Amino acid sequence: MAGNDWINSYLNAILDVKDPSGGTAGDSKPSLMLRERGRFCPARYFVEEVISGFDETDLHRSWASASSIKDSQERNTRLENMSWRIWNLARKKRKIESKEAQRLNKTHVKRQKARWEATADMSEELSEGEKADMKSDLSAHGGSTRGRMSRVSSVDMMANLANQYKEKKLYIVLISLHGLIRGENMELGRDSDTGGQVKYVVELARALGAMPGVYRVDLLTRQVSAPDVDWTYGEPTEMLNPPSSESDNSTDEGGESSGAYIIRIPFGPKDKYIPKEHLWPYVSEFVDGALSHVIQMSKVLGEQIGSGQPIWPVAIHGHYADAGDAAALLSGALNVPMLLTGHSLGRDKLEQILKQGRQSREEINSMYRIMRRMEAEEISLDAAEVIITSTRQEIEEQWQLYDGFDPILERKLRARTRRSVSCFGRFMPRMVVIPPGMEFHKISSQNGGDLEGDGGESEGHSGTQHPPIWSEIMRFFSNPRKPMILALARPDPKKNLINLVKAFGGCQQLRELANLTLIMGNRDAIDEMSSTNSSVLLSIFKLIDKYDLYGQVSYPKHHKQSEVPDIYRLAAKTKGVFINPAFIEPFGLTLIEAAAHGLPMVATKNGGPVDIHRVLDNGLLVDPHNQQSIADALLKLVSEKKLWAKCRENGLKNIHLYSWPEHCKTYLARIASCKQRHPQWLRKDDEHTNSDSDSPGESLRDIQDISLGLKMSLDDERVEETGSSEKDLDSVREAGDGKSQVENSALALSGKGSAEKAEQSAFPTLKKKNFICVVSIDCGSLDDLASFTKTIVEAGSMERSSCSVGFILSTALTISETNCLLKLGGFRPRDFDAFICNSGGEIYYPSSCSEEKPFIVDSDYHLHIDYRWGANDLRKTLVRWAASVNQKKKYEDGPAMTEHDSGSTHCYAFKVREPEVLPPVKEIRKLMRNQALRCHAIHCQNGMGLNVIPVLASRAQALRYLQVRWGIKLSNVVVFVGECGDTDYEGLVGGVHKTVVLKGVCSDAPKIYSNRSYPLDHVLPVDTPNIIQSQGRSKDAILESLRKLGLLNS
Repeated sequence: MAGNDWINSYLNAILDVKDPSGGTAGDSKPSLMLRERGRFCPARYFVEEVISGFDETDLHRSWASASSIKDSQERNTRLENMSWRIWNLARKKRKIESKEAQRLNKTHVKRQKARWEATADMSEELSEGEKADMKSDLSAHGGSTRGRMSRVSSVDMMANLANQYKEKKLYIVLISLHGLIRGENMELGRDSDTGGQVKYVVELARALGAMPGVYRVDLLTRQVSAPDVDWTYGEPTEMLNPPSSESDNSTDEGGESSGAYIIRIPFGPKDKYIPKEHLWPYVSEFVDGALSHVIQMSKVLGEQIGSGQPIWPVAIHGHYADAGDAAALLSGALNVPMLLTGHSLGRDKLEQILKQGRQSREEINSMYRIMRRMEAEEISLDAAEVIITSTRQEIEEQWQLYDGFDPILERKLRARTRRSVSCFGRFMPRMVVIPPGMEFHKISSQNGGDLEGDGGESEGHSGTQHPPIWSEIMRFFSNPRKPMILALARPDPKKNLINLVKAFGGCQQLRELANLTLIMGNRDAIDEMSSTNSSVLLSIFKLIDKYDLYGQVSYPKHHKQSEVPDIYRLAAKTKGVFINPAFIEPFGLTLIEAAAHGLPMVATKNGGPVDIHRVLDNGLLVDPHNQQSIADALLKLVSEKKLWAKCRENGLKNIHLYSWPEHCKTYLARIASCKQRHPQWLRKDDEHTNSDSDSPGESLRDIQDISLGLKMSLDDERVEETGSSEKDLDSVREAGDGKSQVENSALALSGKGSAEKAEQSAFPTLKKKNFICVVSIDCGSLDDLASFTKTIVEAGSMERSSCSVGFILSTALTISETNCLLKLGGFRPRDFDAFICNSGGEIYYPSSCSEEKPFIVDSDYHLHIDYRWGANDLRKTLVRWAASVNQKKKYEDGPAMTEHDSGSTHCYAFKVREPEVLPPVKEIRKLMRNQALRCHAIHCQNGMGLNVIPVLASRAQALRYLQVRWGIKLSNVVVFVGECGDTDYEGLVGGVHKTVVLKGVCSDAPKIYSNRSYPLDHVLPVDTPNIIQSQGRSKDAILESLRKLGLLNS
């Protein structure tokens, strides 16, 4: 108990203290040193100071219940037990804080080392002039605080970039997965998933659809047909603004498909509305559905405005982590630029919860799936070209917590790019601050006046009739003419409404001058609310009673979203003040809304309000933890009329900087700065036309023929070990000159080929198949894989008489290893329609040229996945990393890890002696991200191998590429997998394709998942008709599985 003498003192005080008055303790604050034991009330101390500090509602209630027991002995016993519980909470909190501090320190050291290595690789130094250029470009990183926020207004550069698109007809895709989204009568506050983000994305889509040069905007979200939600959320399509709506677009520019739309994609349980934390297993299903929609819409737009050529999206913009993950996969499948708006970030939420000391990382992850969310945000950083934030605080204090973003390294890379100097394979997304916009055309500010004499004019109300919500609010007040202090927030602890009520109740002068209105969402019965929200409400009601605030505080149970402007108008008419006292506010859209209605603000000094205050200059910032500071700021604005008028005038004068047109101009300018990409093939032919002929002469004109001569046996294709880590380091130096060893190996295997041979080669006739069997079983043994593959092919071939069946082999093997596998199983290359090799780093097709050159590589796929591929510069870092692993784990007869020849320019492979040698995949990804190297590291072959491929490549992504390239239907694809597999296994199980899990196959593979950042069961879909488990490995069992999936007749 050393160091815990204070708790012993309190325990003793609880057991033996006697109140001289025989009742409750006095009103004076208890002495923490216990010098006035006769006036110390342990119950009051623990309830008000200790328990409330831990925000443990159940503990608080238990303490209150124990304190009310009449029997003194029982009461003291209960209180003693409770105090020990509190002490254990404190100890747990300190333990978690200490563990987290150690972790953060290690992370900082690793990041510093990675930054040093990256800087060492980029040997060229910046000149003094370039350093000055960097300083002038710090607005996106919070380096400059001067000026009137020029980044919000459309400065000349932004205007010029935006003007580039005025004569174009752009197609933009937005994605927001969770919550309930519709264009009108949004149910904001219905639940934690349907909040400000829903309003933001709908208004953004509508505003972009009205911009010159934007032809169509699709807002993709989830289709929800659950009985407990409105039927409108099950409608597949909803138009947000018709082409003839008021905008800069001329009438003749419109078309039957132009405008802004909400497109609802079905994914996940069809009859359930599920929270965002449980959507992760179904993200792949959404991506497949969204991909089909975008392909179809691109063709439709091409027919309308593209002269028959598809009009691909100019950008895909994800909102929040789940949509960011989906946008990364979709942009990778289509090879188009990606943007991201985080809205709120998982790592920041994790840090905040850990600081409370109530839950460990494991408990937090179990409740919020926070690790999967953070990995999605890291993937978004890997894939996004632009990250859009609302404030600098989001960049400085939130995004820099991630492995994939380093502000210092980002500025160095940007400076090198600006002067056309190589970045050595390193990439960093551009962080830009674009605050959300607002629609001002329906807003009329109030000058203040007699509530009874002039109701003002509001949408849907006459000039002499008060809006109904006014009466609902004012019925609480004994004097409704006083200025109104307005707070509009959910009853969430982080919104800090409890401190606001304490500040108001504790300031007698403020209570005499003003009323307080709390708009805390909608509720029917408190008992039906979540425990967190109900706890906040109950605490507020108790404070109202404690300070006797009846007649001074209004807290209506219901309000409509359409009535929110009327609430602002009422506050402005009383010459009131709007307050946002949140502990941390990422942006603060309500502050802008209030300013647009002529309300001065009092806001937290933590987060976005700092930027808003700098622009609008219409109020005061306060410390949200300081009740006196809150009360003083409110009192100052309410009592000093000149200050109130000045703040109101400033807000109205500068509010135009937050309009949606200004937002969209900057937004389109950022898109213009991105390097435009879209699906393109080496030969422009009509690959998607329906042809009755499968002849080779009509098919393969768009594939570059690189035939591979494969004469190697299993023994020949093995790579010789280098012998020592010193040789690995030598290879790093040698790799700097000319092509890498892997590239040289690929060239050695490549035949010269010819156009004539290409004409004679087999065409990927995948789209003509009734269904396609994809073998994606991850076995460590070639013999086992050959056996499973043979069984599946034989089972599928039995149905070829009644339907056309295709086969794809999808593995982590190289093409030479795949060739050996075919020989082991007695297959010909033409028994398969395609080969996905190197974990998705390569796609091959069978060739009929000769037996010596049986494969053709898809060079278009190389171009498709080349985005942010570090190539030889990435290999240098990987070889250096492998050498460090060999230093830690040494064998007498050679290194623990050796580089393996993948035969590919888009895959670097390594082999290990035993799985324990290979570091966890999350550590490898973290190392690469810290150095701004973007790649996809995959543990394969039961942990005996590592494949590093482009960041947006995988076996699942290769299947999506085949849909884009050849028009196959993923719903007709059946993927055969084991019970587990490589670390890309989750991507193969989810999606619109069918999945057959072979029982008992690869059952020992989960060990390579044990060191992942999140459990596999957090991302695998359950209770879905697309996934079944085969009851055996025989042909009959596989046929029965195909019948259950509806692919074969019973």
